[in-house]
Amino acid sequence: MAGVTSVPADHQDELREKDQKRRPGHGNGSSSQHILPIVAKGDLKKSHDLEKQQESLPGEELMPRDVVDMPTEQVSEKGFAPWIFVLSAHLAIMDSWGVVNSYGVFQPYYMTLLDRSPDDVSWIGSMEVFFLFFLGFFTGRLTDAGYFRHLYITGAFLLCFGVFMASLCTQYWQFLLAQGICIGLGNGLLFTPCMTIAGSYFKKKRSLAFGIISAGSVTGGLVFPSMVRQLLPRIGLPWTLRAIGFIQLGTLIIAGIFLQSHAEPRHSSGPLFNLGTFKKLEYTFYVIGAFMAFWSSFFAYQYIATFSRDILGLSYPSSLDLILILGGAGGPGRVIPGYFGDKVGPVNLYLFCTLVTGVITFCWAAVRTVSGMYAWTVFYGITIGGVQSLFPAGLLSLADDPKEQGTRIGMACTVVSFATLTGAPICGAIIRAQGGEYIGAQVFAGLSLVTAAIFLFLARWIRLRDLGYGAFAAVRL
Repeated sequence: MAGVTSVPADHQDELREKDQKRRPGHGNGSSSQHILPIVAKGDLKKSHDLEKQQESLPGEELMPRDVVDMPTEQVSEKGFAPWIFVLSAHLAIMDSWGVVNSYGVFQPYYMTLLDRSPDDVSWIGSMEVFFLFFLGFFTGRLTDAGYFRHLYITGAFLLCFGVFMASLCTQYWQFLLAQGICIGLGNGLLFTPCMTIAGSYFKKKRSLAFGIISAGSVTGGLVFPSMVRQLLPRIGLPWTLRAIGFIQLGTLIIAGIFLQSHAEPRHSSGPLFNLGTFKKLEYTFYVIGAFMAFWSSFFAYQYIATFSRDILGLSYPSSLDLILILGGAGGPGRVIPGYFGDKVGPVNLYLFCTLVTGVITFCWAAVRTVSGMYAWTVFYGITIGGVQSLFPAGLLSLADDPKEQGTRIGMACTVVSFATLTGAPICGAIIRAQGGEYIGAQVFAGLSLVTAAIFLFLARWIRLRDLGYGAFAAVRL
């Protein structure tokens, strides 16, 4: 077998000089850096012959010189082990994201119980989502370093502890500490690690795996609101929360048995938050786009029930049906985009779903009937599911080094956390400032999503430009 070595320096200079002459815009003394492939010693002559063939066919490059396959980890997607992991992670996300997406059932109840304004009560739900994302910079690095089990056990404990403590609360600040902060911390220790190690199990079917895992939020969004709807009038809030806590405890134990990372630990002495990563504009624009998308993503989850009661006159039980429909529609909205994301590219589909969701959000302002509300909820649930599930898959598709997946996801989640913290309260403040009207908050949410689509397009364009393609090239990304 021929030995493996790098292309000699003199041959690199020769290839670079010929490449600059052949590619438009790279001549006239301008410098251009290229990633040169590693070839076998016995193949150097073939490389010279290939250069001669390309010179004999002007304008017909076999492949752009600055587009080469980066070395990646060998990922085996065969067998049952990866899919057992997916189902286990699905349960973990059900217990974390499912509670977050179910907060809408508590929003109107807490407004009456605590005699608080909508924006005050929404801070409880926003804190849950904030810590879920904010801890990403910390948990992502620790996951890369091989501490997944420690994070999972701690997160599962805090999540269950917060639910059981919330069952004892009677005042606003108590709910904020237990249901907002404690549950939020538990969510944060579960979400990023589970999504990070999912990337180590899959390469070709990564978007589909992320879609199935994130569909756990749909499972939780159906199970937990249904429990609240049935149990709250019968046994009261304390035992309703305890029943939810026992289900979470059991499913987290089952999931914890099978969840483990098989990626090689990467110990690094670098900073937890590597600002140098943001020098890559495609990453920066993608994170800004995700920030704008998540700024309004949870507005409907928290306010759709109150909107249906205040504007359409639905009863409290009927308003909870909308939350169930919203959660149920998110099932295909997460799995189907995940499936097609592997075929057309997660960034491409993430951009499409974000733009469509922005348009649908604007349409919410025109809803004035109960039937229209049900129809709108279905369409919104499908598209917002794609926005939420494709976020990590698209982020990883822009990463060059698989060993930095946790760090990159973690930093992005930390930035996005501030959007999830302030989005719903801002919408609540707009509603209160307009005397209970929702039009201002609906326009704010729609503009946020459309702006997100613009930044995602810029991220895609920069990535394609670096690969030698135009902004509107039909390239899987």
